[in-house]
Amino acid sequence: MGIIKGLKSIIAFLTIIPMGKDNSLEDMANYMPLFPLIGLLIGLLSGAFAWSLLHFLPSLIVGILTLGFILLITGLHHTDGLLDFGDSLMYKGSPERKIEVMSDKQTGAGGLAFGFVVLMATALGVGFLSIDRVIQSLILAEISAKLAMVMIAWVGKSAHKGLGTYVVDAMHNNHRILRLIIPLAICVSIAIPLMPIAGLIVILLAIIVSLILVSISNRHFKGITGDVFGAVNEIVRMVSLMIILAI
Repeated sequence: MGIIKGLKSIIAFLTIIPMGKDNSLEDMANYMPLFPLIGLLIGLLSGAFAWSLLHFLPSLIVGILTLGFILLITGLHHTDGLLDFGDSLMYKGSPERKIEVMSDKQTGAGGLAFGFVVLMATALGVGFLSIDRVIQSLILAEISAKLAMVMIAWVGKSAHKGLGTYVVDAMHNNHRILRLIIPLAICVSIAIPLMPIAGLIVILLAIIVSLILVSISNRHFKGITGDVFGAVNEIVRMVSLMIILAI
């Protein structure tokens, strides 16, 4: 029952799929290594959505609609983190003040510009995928994005008391090495059957991008926050799609 409860908690955290009320941040954090499994679910749903639309709509329209579908089923909270992350990066001030800007409910020009570029590139990335590999590509992009979230929790430190504290503490708890091996094994076991060479390259670069973003967050905020997790998810999804198109 423990793993079922944990899966329900991470599904409830990463999507808007109703999972009842018996979910907690502690359960979500403890089962964070299983995030790529929910990435598989999101990628499969969004890939099937895009594949269906590609039969009768122009590809660029499908890219925009598919991005909208992804944002809908994920509840926009990762996107909100992306906008807040962009705002705080553009602000000139101390790490403490940057975190305050990140927590501000209003979105400034920096967040809007940053979010526009990432989301537009994502929509175009989906739009340029061929119908015969759109499902595989979206699955790969989503599991890589979720792996990146696990990675930053595994290597990072919490900038302040908040959502990030739960997941960072859990990933630094007992069986720390296993908490990284599990999501890596999940991603590799999914990626190789779908896109053997491209899959491994995307996973590797997702890890590299996540480490770069941790370094940026440490420099600007002295750690990572809940908004950084959301930003990493959106950025790595975009990067993954760009890599797939480039290979």
